[in-house]
Amino acid sequence: MTNLLLMIGVFGFSFVVGYILISRIPTLLHTPLMSMTNAISAVTILGVLILFSAESTRTEQIIGSIAFIMAAFNLVGGFAITDRMLRLFKKKEEGAQE
Repeated sequence: MTNLLLMIGVFGFSFVVGYILISRIPTLLHTPLMSMTNAISAVTILGVLILFSAESTRTEQIIGSIAFIMAAFNLVGGFAITDRMLRLFKKKEEGAQE
């Protein structure tokens, strides 16, 4: 039960700090910020894998699974959007089709 309360406390604190930081970022810096959130999501996935390697309760496993799914969704979506944005800056070759 103590671990669950600690996890909820860390989540709440992270949510508040993340919201405050992201809401103050200028629009021009959102692309570099997306790269940073991809890195944070990768760290979250590693943390979940470490959680699953140790003995944990069913509740911790469920919360870890939800964190894994959300982080994986953010990671894949972030890379897809970054790739799409990078393609906008590539010069189109004449006669090339997309």
